[in-house]
Amino acid sequence: MTKKRPLPLVPITNLGEARFECTFGRGCEGLCCRNGRPGLVPSEIELLDAHLPRILPLLRPEARQHVEKRGYLTRRKRAGLPLVAVVQGWCVFFNQGCVLHKLGAAEGDKFRYKPYQCVVFPLLQDDDGTWYVRQWGYKNEPWDLFCLNPHNTEVPAAESLREEIEYIARWQGAS
Repeated sequence: MTKKRPLPLVPITNLGEARFECTFGRGCEGLCCRNGRPGLVPSEIELLDAHLPRILPLLRPEARQHVEKRGYLTRRKRAGLPLVAVVQGWCVFFNQGCVLHKLGAAEGDKFRYKPYQCVVFPLLQDDDGTWYVRQWGYKNEPWDLFCLNPHNTEVPAAESLREEIEYIARWQGAS
């Protein structure tokens, strides 16, 4: 029996009681990508721009057409960051799953091209920088996604979100 590494030190206020299980491909069609508009930091934009010729063929036809004509970012901003465009209700990078995730996974790193905000979902920071797991009924969570309902699974978020927490720790240099 292999012993699990301890979670890196990333304070998450409700991690002890939160439950979460991603069911993409097992009943969920990727609803977090429906109208999902992550904000991108400049380094993410540079990375996507550099690899856009490889990404375009993976997009849905209508999303590819949009990206070729208007780009993958909108003029809208949240927290000062430009937002990814949505076409026909889905993130432009969604095509039966996240094409950025699939491309990275094929290269051995599923998070390589994926926006930070997408990688760490359902973890979110308050305005004061405090991390928490998004859950129905916690901090007035507005999104009614099935996976955010803690009554839909017994899986502790500390278990199911290990990779995301480790990613945050690496990104913040806290590991």
